[in-house]
Amino acid sequence: MTTPKDKPETKRLPMMPIRDVVIFPHMMTPFVVGRESSVRALEEALAGDKKIFLATQHDASVDEPSPEEIFPVGTVASIVQSLKLPDGNIKVLVEGVERGKVVSVSGDEGYFRAVVRTFHFKVEQGPQLEALTTRVTTLFEQYVKLSQNLNYETMIAAIRVEDPGKLADTVGANLQLTLEEKQELLEIFDPVDRLTRVAEMLDIEIEKLNMDRTIQGRVKRQMERAQKEYYLNEKIKAIQKELGRGEKSEFDELKKKIDAAGMTADAKEKAIQELRRLENMPPMSAESTVSRNYLDWLLAVPWKKKTREIRDLKFAEQVLETDHYGLEKIKERILEFLAVRRLVKNPKGSILCFVGPPGVGKTSLGMSIAKATGRKFVRMSLGGVRDEAEIRGHRRTYIGALPGQVIQMMKKAGTRNPVFMLDEIDKMSMDFRGDPSSALLEVLDPEQNFMFVDHYLDVDYDLSQVFFIATANVLHTIPPALQDRMEVIRLSGYTELEKLEIAKRFLVNKQMLQTGLTSKDIEFADEGLQTLIQNYTREAGVRNLEREVGNLCRKVTRKMVSLNKKEGRGVKTVVNAATVPEMLGPLKFRDLQAARKNEIGATVGLAWTEVGGQIMTTETTTMDGRGKLTTTGKLGDVMQESAQAAMSYVRSRAHQFGLPRDFYRHLDIHVHVPEGAIPKDGPSAGITITTSICSALTRIPVRADVCMTGEITLRGKVLPIGGLKEKLLAAHRHGILEAILPKDNEKDLPDIPENIRREMKLNFVESMDEVLKIALERSIEDLALPAPGVEIASSLPVDENRPH
Repeated sequence: MTTPKDKPETKRLPMMPIRDVVIFPHMMTPFVVGRESSVRALEEALAGDKKIFLATQHDASVDEPSPEEIFPVGTVASIVQSLKLPDGNIKVLVEGVERGKVVSVSGDEGYFRAVVRTFHFKVEQGPQLEALTTRVTTLFEQYVKLSQNLNYETMIAAIRVEDPGKLADTVGANLQLTLEEKQELLEIFDPVDRLTRVAEMLDIEIEKLNMDRTIQGRVKRQMERAQKEYYLNEKIKAIQKELGRGEKSEFDELKKKIDAAGMTADAKEKAIQELRRLENMPPMSAESTVSRNYLDWLLAVPWKKKTREIRDLKFAEQVLETDHYGLEKIKERILEFLAVRRLVKNPKGSILCFVGPPGVGKTSLGMSIAKATGRKFVRMSLGGVRDEAEIRGHRRTYIGALPGQVIQMMKKAGTRNPVFMLDEIDKMSMDFRGDPSSALLEVLDPEQNFMFVDHYLDVDYDLSQVFFIATANVLHTIPPALQDRMEVIRLSGYTELEKLEIAKRFLVNKQMLQTGLTSKDIEFADEGLQTLIQNYTREAGVRNLEREVGNLCRKVTRKMVSLNKKEGRGVKTVVNAATVPEMLGPLKFRDLQAARKNEIGATVGLAWTEVGGQIMTTETTTMDGRGKLTTTGKLGDVMQESAQAAMSYVRSRAHQFGLPRDFYRHLDIHVHVPEGAIPKDGPSAGITITTSICSALTRIPVRADVCMTGEITLRGKVLPIGGLKEKLLAAHRHGILEAILPKDNEKDLPDIPENIRREMKLNFVESMDEVLKIALERSIEDLALPAPGVEIASSLPVDENRPH
């Protein structure tokens, strides 16, 4: 038991913050003083009774700590010796005297001076204290024996003290504790409590030392076992050599494979060097496994093997026509490629990029190219790839390292000249692991890819004979530098006639085969397929059409099985316009023109999306107000600016439209594009929005059988747009057979399918006046006012249906 000996004592002493060390009472500690404030505190103490208060700072990296950044409990120490060094620092040897707690600190004199309160405790001897002292002494002796850093005789002599507080401080100062743990001990003023805490810490430290010793013993045994295995393996080699069995048979076999692989000089030199290293390694070592895997990859990659290419243009054309309907431009480009290869012995590999909406046959077209040229086909999906190592591989220093997907696909192909498809190249992304699109720059550059370096192989590999084909839905997500290395070929959506032919030639037969049906069980009439195309799918490609055909086939199969007619005997099911709704349910899509009538302020526009063209209705209404223009439908910045430009154009031509000059001061105009959850943007809706606003203001309905697309200027000029083919396909798909288009897009007519040009009436215009003449039910010229600026308030057009 302990009790305070007398009242706490208060002293005023110079205070020095110290770093990375906790000084205990009764301990001699040397350290170097260099900070100006610390030197002043030391000089003040030396000029007096040589007493100084030492307290540890929280963060050792702080050069000038504030009192709040210093622990409040420290040690009153006596300066035993000081020596000024040549560099201006002072080396000091201090001896801890007693603990102290800071009451207050002042720093007005260029150093800290602290008022320190010290405590003295009287310890009553007893059996419990004696047992605790004995336990601490025994544990410390055990700790010293296990530790390799402490001298046994010196430490045992140091702990032969009767004072429990001094024993606790001596043991605590010599334990391998963290700074925080030593500070915790220093802040325990009661000697018995401090000794109890030291006993707990000793138990933990002894357990750590025992664990370390166990681990060291285990490692030593493993090393001895490895040395033993190496010695026995060397003996076995020597015995085999004496018996004449040739211990290098495996390495000789590898050497023969290296010689026969046809590697480049650099790769062969590296392979021979790795083989020599492998010979000198213990077979059971981890490094030998890494070296062997590396050699296996070097030998597995095709260095000289090439597929004999089919250069027969007629055969290639036949294959492409058999596998795909339409796509004339792409077929023409492939045949050009084959023609060049017939005349040039070693042409560079081509790099094509097919861009188009989903389901138009980009991936299957790559497989047809491989079939037409007689090459191997490999496909690498880049969707969601965000790690550069997927392209270039990992360096061999990493555990489990492998080559990148490019080299892995070349190994899979087994030849130097496969058709290599990079699918969904627009879906790549990047993060902290690198940018895979940048790694592809070297792969897809004919001037560089003959010396492509994979991080794992670390040798040049020739990709110049590879026919690379990339596929994408959009181009804007592909970096410009990567686009520049590829020849972009656009695949537009299919027309209804093309879809019908594709379904008859490919989709029906494929789905009948997958569902076990024959021509005796089911027959698809043309009108049935047309119903599927027009009323059950709305897409640029044919993927959903194939699903619906498969759905019909499965229903017929189920009907046959339920009637126990698995062999195909029985009544044939004919799929026509009448049976399709019975089997698939109500129509999913209907002809918009059947239910549409000419309306005021409602205009049909054309839009381009990632999945092909779409029609897009724009609505405008007017109401009493103060000239506010509101746009809704989740429109992007460019589309909102088009609406502002349209409004400015209408205001500038107000007198020609029969509107008062200040009509906008009395009206609010609301422009809305339905399907408000879908983001929309782009300038091509300019003439659509302008026509809608003009119709709403003049009360002249817009023709529902006309669609339009084009950008507008403030002066009413109509500018060209992109995606014309996809937009016209969408209009034709929805039954709208007349379109208003910019005059500058007339040059794109050769790209439009012939049946579209034949069936649709295409009006090419240069100004907004021409647009309004075609789009509105009646001429707008009859509404013109006699002179601009005449105010006729009663002539303001308003919505008759609005509330009054």
